[in-house]
Amino acid sequence: MGGCVVAYIVVGVLAALGSVLKGTEGARAFFVFGDSLVDNGNNNYLATTARADSPPYGIDFPTRRPTGRFSNGFNIPDFISRELGAESTLPYLSPELNGERLLVGANFASAGIGILNDTGIQFVNIIRIFRQLQYFQQYQQRVSALIGAGEAQRLVNEALVLITLGGNDFVNNYYLVPFSARSRQFALPDYVKYLISEYKKILRRLYDLGARRVLVTGTGPLGCVPAELAMRSRNGECSAELQRAASLFNPQLVQMISQLNSEIGSDVFIGANTQQMNNDFINNPRRYVACCGQGPYNGLGLCTVASNLCPNRDVYAFWDPFHPSEKANGLIVQQIMSGNADYMHPMNLSTALALDMAKASSLNH
Repeated sequence: MGGCVVAYIVVGVLAALGSVLKGTEGARAFFVFGDSLVDNGNNNYLATTARADSPPYGIDFPTRRPTGRFSNGFNIPDFISRELGAESTLPYLSPELNGERLLVGANFASAGIGILNDTGIQFVNIIRIFRQLQYFQQYQQRVSALIGAGEAQRLVNEALVLITLGGNDFVNNYYLVPFSARSRQFALPDYVKYLISEYKKILRRLYDLGARRVLVTGTGPLGCVPAELAMRSRNGECSAELQRAASLFNPQLVQMISQLNSEIGSDVFIGANTQQMNNDFINNPRRYVACCGQGPYNGLGLCTVASNLCPNRDVYAFWDPFHPSEKANGLIVQQIMSGNADYMHPMNLSTALALDMAKASSLNH
């Protein structure tokens, strides 16, 4: 018991140190990989239907204009950048991402993608995860030309990386249509095992490309998003099958992260239980209704200027039929920063940042 008390004291000190050091973390680069939960505009540059570049998207963003984020305002990477004391990363495809701005990092995420390459095929021209990793290599070459290979490698090794994958492998693949190819190939438990094994390869590839501090988010409550309620729910209950998928996927993701860290010999990967974070926030009267949409739960179709639009986005967990509101994104990042073991494994991000800062400080002396 005494050991536990000491451990909690150490964690508390490190978390406090993290908040003190937040302002000096600005020099740390930040890289983002994944899907629409973290895409901040790459799909604007692609011929795809998976876009968020028209109103009312961005209605609460500082510019009041759509940016390509699937949100009324900031998304999860924006709030993490703020915690790092840095400006938001630019989409990798943005022509503005050059020169000194490359040193801030880059966002490679693309709405519609999944762990598997056949996920989101209906969106056609999106940046699948293997291509995002190729762009990461290309980025490193560009930065090497700017500051030299050694400094570029150090920038990448010392960076924070966020990766968000998995949700689309269920809603835009396995459950996209009845009797989908993947659902005929795999029973759900076997499909989840396959996804986890493929995800492990992706994370290992990130490590091989130089990532040394990687935040990995699980899926949200897939069966409770307004789009699924509109299609599957009779009395407002969440889809049991999709909730089962999330409850199988998320614990196995944590197990895989622990295994991968053990193989590497360091806690490179940190798992975030975003399903539990979402569950906490959506436990209110408007929990399952989208702010922007139409039909039952505002869960049908796209969010457009013709959609129903709520006046107070801050009391809604969901902005559109699939994506969290800015308010929910901010609360999720608060838990990522300071959540306990129910939410973060093996540590929260404040603790990880503080450990990294202490390590960097010892190397400099």
